[in-house]
Parts: sequence; C-alpha cells; structure tokens
Amino acid sequence: MNTLITNIGELTTNTDAGTLHDAAVLIEDGRVAWSGAVADTGTIPEPVEGVEVVDAAGRAVIPGFVDSHSHLVFAGDRAAEFEARMAGQKYAAGGIRSTVAATRSASDDELRTRLRGFMDEMLAQGTTTVEIKSGYGLTVDDEERLVRLAAEVTPEVTFLGAHVVPAEYVDDPDAYVALVTGPMLEACAPHARWIDVFCETGAFTVEQSRRVLEAGIASGLIPRVHASQLGPGGGVRLAVELGAASIDHGTYLTDDDVAALAGSDTVLTLLPGVEFSTRQPYPDARRLIDAGVTVALACDTNPGSSFTSSMPFCIAIAVRDMGMTPVEALWAATAGGARALRRDDVGRISPGSRADLVLLDAPSHVHLSYRPGVPLVTRVWKDGASHGSHTR
Repeated sequence: MNTLITNIGELTTNTDAGTLHDAAVLIEDGRVAWSGAVADTGTIPEPVEGVEVVDAAGRAVIPGFVDSHSHLVFAGDRAAEFEARMAGQKYAAGGIRSTVAATRSASDDELRTRLRGFMDEMLAQGTTTVEIKSGYGLTVDDEERLVRLAAEVTPEVTFLGAHVVPAEYVDDPDAYVALVTGPMLEACAPHARWIDVFCETGAFTVEQSRRVLEAGIASGLIPRVHASQLGPGGGVRLAVELGAASIDHGTYLTDDDVAALAGSDTVLTLLPGVEFSTRQPYPDARRLIDAGVTVALACDTNPGSSFTSSMPFCIAIAVRDMGMTPVEALWAATAGGARALRRDDVGRISPGSRADLVLLDAPSHVHLSYRPGVPLVTRVWKDGASHGSHTR
C-alpha cells in the first residue's frame, strides 16, 4: 500500500536537506516519492485514493537501521561462556568452535527457522537492511548451506569460511586456507556478495588473510575484514590496501591505522555490543571521527561475543561510552552502515531511496540514547510495507 506520513515532528533525512521539522513523506511503490518540510513547501502532495494517511502526531521518523555486520545463521548458544567472562575469564576467538559443532549438527529447517526469527526480531527494532556472514560451518557443504540460507533473507551475504581454523585442521592451518580459497569458495561464491576473514591472533595471519581476500576478489566478491578486535595488527592496513569496503571491530588501532583509514574509502564498523559482552575497552569513536574516518555501527549479532540484535542499544552505548553525539551515532547506524555495504538506496530518506523508515514514539532521535532500553520503535516500513510493533 502507498502511504503518506504527515505531521512528522522531526525527520532525519541523512541528506543535504538535514533534519526537517513539521515534515511529511510520501511512499509509492516501495520508494520514497516525496519528502520535505511543510513550512518550506507550503503544501504536501494530496493523498489519492488508495493511499494510507499516517499521522505521526509530532513524533520522529528516521531511516531504517542498516546493520552491516551480523552472524545470524547458527545453532545453540554460549550463555555459559558469557557467564564465565562476567566472572573474569578473558574472551578468546576459540569459543567459535563450539558454535561450529552445534551448527553442523542442526538441520536446514532448524537453522532457517531461527534465522527468520532473528530477522523478525531485528525488524521490530527498526533494522531494515541486514548483512549476514557464514562462518559457523567450516566445511565445504556446511558453509555452502549457510550462505544459501542467508541469501533467502538478504542480498547482503558474506562468505566467512576464514572465521577460525576448525579443530580438524588445527595442526595444518595452511591446508585449511587452501580449502577456503579453493573448493569452499567455489561452492559459496554464487550465493554471496562479500568475502571476509578474521585477521587476528588465534584466527588467521596477515599472510593467510591476504590469500583468502585475493581469492575472493578473483571470484568477484568484495572484501571486508575482521581486524584489531583482540589487539593491534596488520589487518587494517591489509584491508585498506585491497580496497575493502569495511574493517570491522577496530578496538585496538594505532595512529598509523587511523591515518590509513582516514585516507581511504574503507569504512570502520564499530561493534559496541562486543565490548559490552566481553568487557574489552570501548573504541574511541571521537578520535576516529575527528581524524576523518567514516564510521558505521552494527550489532555483530552472534552467540559468543555480542548476542544482541538491538541497534538502539548499540546507539546508546556509542553515545554513552564511545564519544559519539546522538546524531553521529544515528548516522553511523543508518547511512554509515549503507556506506559499509556500498549502498546508496538505504540509510537515508529522500526521493528515490527505498522506503525503509522507522516511526519512533518520541519527539526526537536523541531519545534513542536518552531513553536506553525503552522500546521506542512503534512502526517500521520496509520497502514501503508497514510492519507495526507495539502500541504505547
């Protein structure tokens, strides 16, 4: 159904138009057909027959969140591991292998059902675009089915066969890299848009990561990189050298890393749910933004280090603990995520963009961080289709 949203108290456009007040948006055929401030135009389009008119009653409308980093296809959970961390145990990448075991034993239908549940959970919280990685199969057949299942719900699928070295290759990691860059990549590339690697101590070296990324590029996939989560390393500069769309985590960055990112088109995707769950130090987003780095925010939904799907929660952390202003955090969770996915049709509200919008039960986007934990998302439009959540 086509929709006219009127009486918007605050409209965040993420365009040169900036933030508008007393605004309206017209949705037609899944796209934004018109948006603007009534005071500036003196009028809004007349609703025609068959157009639903929604009175925002002075509340805020923002773009749908763009979550550019998630791991949604998995089985089991790691609550015991979280409990141990809260008792003082240090986070390490090796816990991924327990999720691999559970995921390998799950059926396609079990994984599909859980995946769709997570997608519904995210949509209800305002996330309308989601990237999904594989990485919990680590065999040719299991990785292929993970990217195939992810492709059922999003076009933003990332092949992450190089997540960790599985137990059966622990004594010969280079043989596993050969598997990832050979038969596994061949099976997964048709279902994916992106290639990723966990370039980190306990996962893959810079040299191994280069082999993975270059093989993916040769197969037509676009690189993105997990890097500098557990400590500083060469992953950031490798990502910039290879023209990666994003490097994700960036908890430990040197001045050279920041300078390399600031001089590139590579987006740094910060994942505050990880630091919340692992008790690692939060990245200094203020340092990054002031240096000219393009920053995105994402949830990194996964069972080990960040089992949250709430972008409002991540925004609140970014404002409270990472030095971002409310408007910077909202931009990073919408337009920033779109840049990390090299998309110009989402993360903004302007004529021609996808009609992915969120109505907040609040007069301003500031309430996303001002009222943390409160379910402010009251209605979501994805591709113009309305998805109501709670009524307050």
